[in-house]
Amino acid sequence: MRIEIMDTTLRDGEQTSGVSFTASEKLSITKMLLEEVKIDRIEVASAKVSEGEFKTVKRISDWAAKHNFIDKIEVLGFIDGTQSIDWIVGSGAKVVNMLCKGSMKHLKGQLRKTPEEHIADITTALGYAQSKNLQANIYLEDWSNGMRNSQDYVFILLDALTKLPFKRLMLPDTLGILNPEETHKFCKMVVDRYPGIHFDFHAHNDYDLATANVLAAISTGIKGIHTTVNGLGERAGNAPLSSAIAVLKDHTDLEFGVLEEKITMVSRIVESFSGIRIPSNKPIIGENVFTQTCGIHADGDNKDKLYFNDLLPERFGRVRKYALGKTAGKSNIMQNLKELGIELDAEAMKKVTKRVIELGDRKENVTADDLPFIISDVLNSELIEQKIKIHNYSLSLTDGLKPVATLSIEIDKKVYQETATGDGQYDAFMKALQLIYKSLKKKLPKLIDYVVTIPPGGRTDALVETVITWENSREFKTRGLDPDQTIAAIKATVKMLNISEH
Repeated sequence: MRIEIMDTTLRDGEQTSGVSFTASEKLSITKMLLEEVKIDRIEVASAKVSEGEFKTVKRISDWAAKHNFIDKIEVLGFIDGTQSIDWIVGSGAKVVNMLCKGSMKHLKGQLRKTPEEHIADITTALGYAQSKNLQANIYLEDWSNGMRNSQDYVFILLDALTKLPFKRLMLPDTLGILNPEETHKFCKMVVDRYPGIHFDFHAHNDYDLATANVLAAISTGIKGIHTTVNGLGERAGNAPLSSAIAVLKDHTDLEFGVLEEKITMVSRIVESFSGIRIPSNKPIIGENVFTQTCGIHADGDNKDKLYFNDLLPERFGRVRKYALGKTAGKSNIMQNLKELGIELDAEAMKKVTKRVIELGDRKENVTADDLPFIISDVLNSELIEQKIKIHNYSLSLTDGLKPVATLSIEIDKKVYQETATGDGQYDAFMKALQLIYKSLKKKLPKLIDYVVTIPPGGRTDALVETVITWENSREFKTRGLDPDQTIAAIKATVKMLNISEH
């Protein structure tokens, strides 16, 4: 059996506190999900939100119609007579997901109507959607609470709805209350009672059980699941696309169309657009989840891949890494040196390992790209020759004026100087650096991530750590430490320049 994946990052995911995608960002994510990731369907908005949202849906629908994706674009609508349907028709979308009340509590508390009145309103709305050539799906909002506390109402509603014109019935755990046992029980009751209906399951993650509940739901014959990229969504979010797909692949024999190797790419883009950082330990997509820290694990992997499991990083377009810190052993360092193409004798390895552990004890982060500098320091070698040195720089910030940076830098024993303005002091510094490199016909690596860590406690003189991720022929990170955030970033940048030279 093939399971259908509907992603609602652009509708339910945008309900994450503080998240609002621009029209261009929504269109970019749409293209990525449909063309690259091969998602079956996406929900892109709620009807009647704003004039800006209307224009965004119209832009998405215009693109989708030209590229034969229009039937995969869905918009949430409400039981409000003709208003939602007219809004969706005007936007050019062709699929409406009608939001109905799946629990007696919601029906009485929000609509203050009887089941018969609600069924009559739904019937009218679906008839109008059909007259406008819209395909309709039905959400049963708060269905999980309905199954817990008002099953008679749920089945009265379903008995009536299954006679109406729609394509899918969607069962949301709106408040994330279910556990896997309840999910299986309730989904099975519904699937067994209405065997000819296509049911979707929509999980929320309030108890951190969304992925487990997805697995429980599909074991009952549910034909579709809803996800969001990075698990975005209201409160604790929704079932993450990455986790749901990994579970489907490794724990069921169901088929699906999503390309695993594209998930990391779309996760990073959504992270950037949303401003919500992916936790480092988040399964599948977190920065550290394919990183072995313990030296014993690295040794086991080196000998016979003893600490590998089915979640191979290559499946998701990633690579395995070995962390450097106080729990790192010789094997961790050897794995990293191998990647850098550096060989050390036993005595040198012993000294370098000792220094890495010392840095870890001081809670300093050590990356693979720090190793050449550590080796140069510990062994008094010139493995990394400092070809690039900053002579001096001036940074100025004046209210009402753009920040200015003047930079004097030595490259291969020649000194160059430039001045530039920018949107911030570090941006001005980088603009001056770019002018110098452009004059030398050299290309700087692309800055793809910038993370500043400031210790808690309110100390203004505390060391700030700035970690910058760069990309040229490969992705690498450099780190700077200083009480001043901008200077920490400049130190990380100078380290990047010397690494790039080698």
